[in-house]
Amino acid sequence: MNNKIKEVQQWLNDQQLDVAFLTDFHTISYLTGFESDPIERILALVVFAQDDPFIFAPALEVEAVKGTGFEFPVYGYQDHENGWQLLAEHIKTSSHAIKHWAVEKNQLTMARAQAIQTALPEIELTADVTEKVQTMRLYKSADEIEKMHGAGRDADRAFEYGFAALENGISELAVAAKLEYETKKRGIPGMSFETLVQFGAHAAEPHGATGQTTLKRGDMVLFDLGTIYEGYVSDSSRTVAFGAISDHQRKVYQTVLEAQLAAQSVVRPGMTAGELDNIARTIITKAGFGEYFVHRLGHGLGSSVHEYPQIMAGNDLVLEAGMAFSIEPGIYIPGDMGVRIEDSVVLTEHGAESFTHTPKDIQIID
Repeated sequence: MNNKIKEVQQWLNDQQLDVAFLTDFHTISYLTGFESDPIERILALVVFAQDDPFIFAPALEVEAVKGTGFEFPVYGYQDHENGWQLLAEHIKTSSHAIKHWAVEKNQLTMARAQAIQTALPEIELTADVTEKVQTMRLYKSADEIEKMHGAGRDADRAFEYGFAALENGISELAVAAKLEYETKKRGIPGMSFETLVQFGAHAAEPHGATGQTTLKRGDMVLFDLGTIYEGYVSDSSRTVAFGAISDHQRKVYQTVLEAQLAAQSVVRPGMTAGELDNIARTIITKAGFGEYFVHRLGHGLGSSVHEYPQIMAGNDLVLEAGMAFSIEPGIYIPGDMGVRIEDSVVLTEHGAESFTHTPKDIQIID
């Protein structure tokens, strides 16, 4: 049994619980190595306090689960079958009590909770295992860090392909398409989230979608992208200039760059997440752009793009070696422009070690 599942079992015993019922596919991937989004189908990892765990999956996924080397039973069900009833039958084979359950409350819907309680009316959904799993995922092992460096190297290559695609009149969607085509052609299996490309004033929407905006000279171009490497992800942003830019654009860019470099260079174990956010935010505020920095400084990542910790004002979590997170200040001026610069890093005893290395000094692309 792998050490991660053993740790969940130990937690169950410490909390005097019988079962952990895990249904977030990111959690299942983290604990077992099997990654698949089941959409509307049932995918569950059932971890008993005393007995061996098992995975319950759609029949079409069973062989893929076994292919990961998962050493315990894998049970499948057909679409026409009552999956909840079959799952309950497998759970009832446990030789120990199955009454007191821990679930992922932020993921388990009311409909699914009612379905499993209908199939097993004697159980009690007693506790939330979410915080335990999130805490486990906070600290990256050497193997996880190595994989994240691999994802970072691939992200750097993706930036190269994106910058090379820029030309007068091209659309954001066309640039994203060329970037993703080139990554796959060169053996990078997939992006960790939908690639974001924004030109000019469109980049003032931090979560705006890549669209039909066309590129013209004098635009700033914002890229936000990530790749997947052996189950681990990267997340990075760069903003470049297409042709000559104004003094105003340059000032905004340099302010974001100063904030990003300052936060990345000073972060150390023992600093709180809120203190780190404040370092970057203070620089942007003093430059007169504080109202245009409208999101947190960063977020954790690992086997998924958004994990603990949240690098934001008011978060007193003490940062420690082994934590991985993004540092991504931005300035977004509606109707004008947007700039974001982001590296994701792992915190070591000596500071931040970045996964991506694409230059951050302003690049003018002609």
